[in-house]
Amino acid sequence: MIESLQSLIGQTGSRLKLRWLTPEPRSPRLLRGEDPGTSRQSLIGSLNCIHPNRLQVIGHAELLYLAGLGRTAYAETIDKLFSDRPTAVIFSDGIQPEEAFQKAAEQTHTPLLGSSLSDEELINHLRYFLTHALAERKTLHGVFIEVLGMGVLLVGDPAVGKSELALDLIARGHRLVADDAPRFARIAPETLEGTCPEALRDFLEVRGLGILNIRAMFGEGAVVRSKTLNLIIDLQPLDQRQLECIDRLSGSLSVRNILGVAVPKITMPVAPGRNLAILVEAGVRHQILRIRGYDAGVDFIDRQARAISIDRPDPPLSPT
Repeated sequence: MIESLQSLIGQTGSRLKLRWLTPEPRSPRLLRGEDPGTSRQSLIGSLNCIHPNRLQVIGHAELLYLAGLGRTAYAETIDKLFSDRPTAVIFSDGIQPEEAFQKAAEQTHTPLLGSSLSDEELINHLRYFLTHALAERKTLHGVFIEVLGMGVLLVGDPAVGKSELALDLIARGHRLVADDAPRFARIAPETLEGTCPEALRDFLEVRGLGILNIRAMFGEGAVVRSKTLNLIIDLQPLDQRQLECIDRLSGSLSVRNILGVAVPKITMPVAPGRNLAILVEAGVRHQILRIRGYDAGVDFIDRQARAISIDRPDPPLSPT
């Protein structure tokens, strides 16, 4: 996981053409800082002394702004920039920092970096990379699979049939993301991205068959590296009383909160003779229609109400 400036440069330095303008710090330079109050602070951005970033990017526009300041305002702005203890100051467009920046960096032990890329390119690439690298993460037990373009997490008690159902869905043309321990990251306020740990990639455990390599058995198109989580299907062996409690119109749709994101969940009864693969496909299609604004239960109720109003029209108003 990316936690320090050094590890960030190690992974993105060649791609973003980053180079050290000051000696590389010997101790890890934390990207988020040690103050808990900075946990929600923006990590990357252009020069902004009102809402400072952990990684300050300075391009031609910032230098023009600084050049237009008086000598005193210029010095105060530089002092303010470095006194906020940024993780690093990055100069874009091949800019060489002036002596004032070098002196302030030396006094505050702030690393300076340079790149030949533009400030906009640097900010966009680093923001995207850091969003994924530093996202909140959680590992869940289940099988994560892509069904009809939707990321579906199959959950339930051990031996309930999650892997067998996943294998049936793969045989029907759907794709495996991760078995047993899918890892989810919150990459946006309402978006969870699921991936597979490297050691488990392509593998699916099916009781009685052992470990199967889905890529080797079904081809490249049977697996996918990541997918957004759109729906949870909870496989539950329900008794007759529990089945009777399920709403006949709206079904068992509910919500599960994961990393602060509300994910739709369907509780699917497991019983001998039920074709779960078809039911999962139907559940996914039904959820797609809900996302588009159509609810079959509401439509059914409205249709019945219209039929009743036609069969039993309102009585005429009595003359006054």
